[in-house]
Amino acid sequence: MLKLHEAGDFISITGDIPLNGEFTVRGAKNFVSKVMVAAILAPGKSVLMNVPKIRDVQIVSSLLRLHGCAIEYDEENGVLEIDASQVVQPEIADVETLAGSSRIPILFCGPLLHRLKSAFIPNLGGCVIGGRPVDFHFEALRRFGAEIDVQEDGVKITAPNGLKGAKINLPYPSVGATEQVLLTAVCVDGKTELSNAAVEPEILNEIDVLQKMGAIISIDTDRTIHIEGVKSLRPYEHIALTDRIEVGSWACAALATHGDVFLRGAKQSHMTTFLNTFRKIGGEFDIHDDGIRFYHPGGKLNPIALETDVHPGFATDWQQPLVVALTQAHGLSILHETVYEERLGFTKALTRMGASIQRYKECLGPTKCRFNERNFEHSAVISGPTKLHGANILVPDLRGGFSYLIASLAAEGESKVYGISLIDRGYEFFREKLTALGANIG
Repeated sequence: MLKLHEAGDFISITGDIPLNGEFTVRGAKNFVSKVMVAAILAPGKSVLMNVPKIRDVQIVSSLLRLHGCAIEYDEENGVLEIDASQVVQPEIADVETLAGSSRIPILFCGPLLHRLKSAFIPNLGGCVIGGRPVDFHFEALRRFGAEIDVQEDGVKITAPNGLKGAKINLPYPSVGATEQVLLTAVCVDGKTELSNAAVEPEILNEIDVLQKMGAIISIDTDRTIHIEGVKSLRPYEHIALTDRIEVGSWACAALATHGDVFLRGAKQSHMTTFLNTFRKIGGEFDIHDDGIRFYHPGGKLNPIALETDVHPGFATDWQQPLVVALTQAHGLSILHETVYEERLGFTKALTRMGASIQRYKECLGPTKCRFNERNFEHSAVISGPTKLHGANILVPDLRGGFSYLIASLAAEGESKVYGISLIDRGYEFFREKLTALGANIG
């Protein structure tokens, strides 16, 4: 990890200023990059709209170009065109130049197997927030009939006998593994049944795209997805759903700074669990046809007990921004993180800024999660309110990094947040948005 003096990219923030203003939130990071990969499944030009200018989009665009796709991106209007008429297997060395930048390459497996009969996936990067095992992905691919060859610099996947439909039960409703099965099963020979699947809004929107392309997919109420393989798919045109995680992040920033922000594009139907929690804490919101206004109505914020969970539970990606707001609540808040075992590591910097946060290895919630008795500090007690003060801090991961921005905005004095290029992975134009909301940044 970089030392503070080695990190060249930083932002200085003079805090204790309420955020006020409005801007538009565009497409979801956790959807756009995955559907870009889906374009490989169909020869021809796919068009994706409402695409944000974030680093994950740049990374996937580079990967697609390496695989022979032509990419055109109108960043002002958020329109991305992907022509997958020609798909090739690039040189391993070229793929390796992007290794470590993203976990998206694992999702290329199924589409490349269908188009090229083989795939090479480099060793994967991504945020360090706990185990995100690729075993789920590879086991699912094996069930379809793929052969996995683990090499020193990555993994080679082939399907010498073709891919067949399968019954797959995920041990955990992993978003990535669900996406892997969907992107693979749509063109296999036969029917696939995926049980214990993830059903996040981004997954459902991805299913909408695949159906537009010609796939046959149905969902049961018990998290079971049925896919009937088809021989070919066609390109798509689609408008990406708004990034609900970004919306929640900025809502927490408004709450922590006693601010008032209007987020154009925010959708109530994607935010139900977050909105309930936001209101319980003492925040307020107004729903409009074109967005949601989030604001601190005055008075004290309330402590809460909260567990993260897969959808429709409280999303783990909302947890870190919310923790900053909870440092200003009156009383003890109890948090149980059940999705990523190391996601609470970011709180160490918050305690240096004055927060009172104690981490525990026990499950401090009604659910005994898979991290129980496994020596991970995955629960926390947050005592508030505490006055935060400025500090020099280093971004640990994407959501933790944005949470440090919130803490710096709420703190007295100046903070310097280093390694902010990581925040560009998922938050479009965040510097410009901070300026539009009246933040004092440099």
